[in-house]
Amino acid sequence: MNKPLIEACVDSYASCINAAKAGADRLELCSHLIIGGTTPSPIVFKQVQRETDVKINVLIRPRFGDFLYTEDEMELMCEEIKIFRDLGANGVVIGALTPDGDLDIEKMKRMMACAGDMDVTLHRAFDMTRDPMKTLEEAIELGCKTILTSGQQSDVVAGKDLLKEVYEKAAGRIDIMAGCGVKKWNIQEIHDYAGIKVFHTTGRKGALDSGMIYRKKEVAMGLPSLSEYEIWQTDENEFRECAEIVHSFE
Repeated sequence: MNKPLIEACVDSYASCINAAKAGADRLELCSHLIIGGTTPSPIVFKQVQRETDVKINVLIRPRFGDFLYTEDEMELMCEEIKIFRDLGANGVVIGALTPDGDLDIEKMKRMMACAGDMDVTLHRAFDMTRDPMKTLEEAIELGCKTILTSGQQSDVVAGKDLLKEVYEKAAGRIDIMAGCGVKKWNIQEIHDYAGIKVFHTTGRKGALDSGMIYRKKEVAMGLPSLSEYEIWQTDENEFRECAEIVHSFE
C-alpha cells in the first residue's frame, strides 16, 4: 500500500495511449470527464486493452450528479461491473451515498460482490460525505484498495490538511490517492505536506484546437459555456513530467 503510483484519468483512446507512453502506472478509464466522468464504452476499453498492458480501472457511474442511486441505477451499475470484470479490467471505481451523506454500505457491498476479486477504488463520493474519518474506516472494512479524494475541497491544494489527516489515519491500510487539480507544480507540495505518494491526474496541458474549418459558433451541442471546437486530452509530455515526480518518491 501507498507505494509511489500515478493514475491517469482518461476518457478517450488517445488520452489512454498518451498516458501509457508517458509512464502511467494505471488508467482510470471513463467517459465525459467534462461532467466528472461516467461509465465508458466497453469498446473503448477493449481498444485500449489491445494496445497497452497498463492496468485499467473503470469508473462505474451512470450519470452526472449526486451519488444517491435508485434501484434501476444500481441494477445498471452491477451489470456494468460484471461486463468489465469479464473483459479483464484490473478494477472498478465506485461509490454510493445515503441521503444523509454517509457511505451506503449495502449498495457498496452489492457492487463489490459483483466486482469479485477486482481492485475497488472508492471515488470522490468520499468528498461528499459528512464524516470523512468514519467513511475511511468503512471503506477499509469493506475491502476497498484505494480512496480517491481532494480532501473534501475544490482541489488537492485547498484540501491538503484533510489529505494529511486521512493519510495518517489510514496508516497504510488503504491507498489514499490525491486527485482533482493535481499538476506538475503541486505534486511535490502535496507529497511533502501530507505524505501522499499516490496521485490521480488527467495530465492535460490545454485544449487542442479542432480540425474543423467551417465553424458555426452560435450553435452549442451541449453546455453553452463549452466550445464545440476544443478537444481535451492527456498531453504525453505533461503527464511524463508528473510521472517522473511521483516515481522519484521513496
